[in-house]
Amino acid sequence: MKCEPYIYMFAFSEQWDLEIIFKPPLLFVPFRSPNSELYAGTEMATEEAKVVIPESVLKKRKREEEWALAKKSAAEAKKKKDRENRKLIFTRAQQYSKEYESQEKEMIRLKREARMKGGFYVCPEAKLLFVIRIRGINAMHPKTRKILQLLRLRQIFNGVFLKVNKATMNMLRRVEPYVTYGYPNLKSVRELIYKRGYGKLNKQRVPLSDNSVIEQGLGKHDIICIEDLVHEILSVGPHFKEANNFLWPFKLKAPLGGLEKKRNHYVEGGDAGNREDYINELIRRMN
Repeated sequence: MKCEPYIYMFAFSEQWDLEIIFKPPLLFVPFRSPNSELYAGTEMATEEAKVVIPESVLKKRKREEEWALAKKSAAEAKKKKDRENRKLIFTRAQQYSKEYESQEKEMIRLKREARMKGGFYVCPEAKLLFVIRIRGINAMHPKTRKILQLLRLRQIFNGVFLKVNKATMNMLRRVEPYVTYGYPNLKSVRELIYKRGYGKLNKQRVPLSDNSVIEQGLGKHDIICIEDLVHEILSVGPHFKEANNFLWPFKLKAPLGGLEKKRNHYVEGGDAGNREDYINELIRRMN
């Protein structure tokens, strides 16, 4: 192989020396295997083999695509339903607010009219009771204990709503030394449900932190939000029984300032028995 000279210059103290180094030239020859056509055919066969996808994989892909499409459709439907529910809830809340305001104004008007005529206005008989248990089980008759269980008052300072009727009043007379009750107003009902309200779903105690909980439990009765629940309880509507059973018994705290004499009746300066509208003051202390 012929060698060509490469000249390098080195500087040594103000003079130049030449060094001639003979190196072979660089040759670049492309590599070509004698069996390259065979290798190319093998690569093509491998690519064709990779294209084949098992049927199980195709079925899985199709199934996952169907699931994703169904999930997307369900999410869109839920989003649309929630948007419609929000509008409906807002409309109902406005309607209830106007209804409560008109009832209050009507009562004020009737009281003024009666006073101007020299008489006095008698409020209509209450339809709703709120009962609070104030005593334990010491020296309790078995029938009394059974009635308290029927009323869902199993623990001290538990509270429940009841509908005023003959059967309810007869049971309350049997357990009067162990409970106190009265007629709650709108503010008391609303504060109890908002602050201490729990629902019953699948026999579990679930907090009313979202309207979806109420809709899940009472949606079939057209009660879809907490304001619907408040209105149904306060007005003792047609689905009061279902709404009241959905509500878990309220677990109240001990009253601020304590009780006076829970062994005596309220009219005797104690705490037991019927205290009518003054139950609202006790609810404020226990809520």
